[in-house]
Amino acid sequence: MPDIKHSISIGAEPHLVYPLVACGEGFAQWWASDVMEDKQAGTVELGFFKHAIVYGLKHIQLVAPRQAPRQAHWLCQTGKEWAGTRFLFDLSPDGKNTLLRFTHADWHAETDYFVSCTTVWGELMFRIKAAAEGQAPGPLFVAAGLAY
Repeated sequence: MPDIKHSISIGAEPHLVYPLVACGEGFAQWWASDVMEDKQAGTVELGFFKHAIVYGLKHIQLVAPRQAPRQAHWLCQTGKEWAGTRFLFDLSPDGKNTLLRFTHADWHAETDYFVSCTTVWGELMFRIKAAAEGQAPGPLFVAAGLAY
């Protein structure tokens, strides 16, 4: 199964990066403006293009809660090609910086959509970096389309 992988160095400590990748409120700062979260269920719903596309995510807890948060892993539950894929955000401290390693794992095939998502995830990595570093880029996806 093919995976999309990216890594980026962020000029902020992991405790500032983690909330951006671990909850709906964080996703709304860099990914999508249409976000609904059920904290009790551990789910997030992201809407794209006036809710024409909706991805449902389920948080996967892999780290004991008493440990410092260094991973945010999500299972995508919906979407033609995204259902069953996982988003893995792994944070490594590097002094006062963070190395974010991202994987969009378990794609069924390397389709044209897979390739376009590779490009989009690259752009999203820079938005996470900017948000963590206090630049407030806003989400790439707004209600009607892309933020550009």
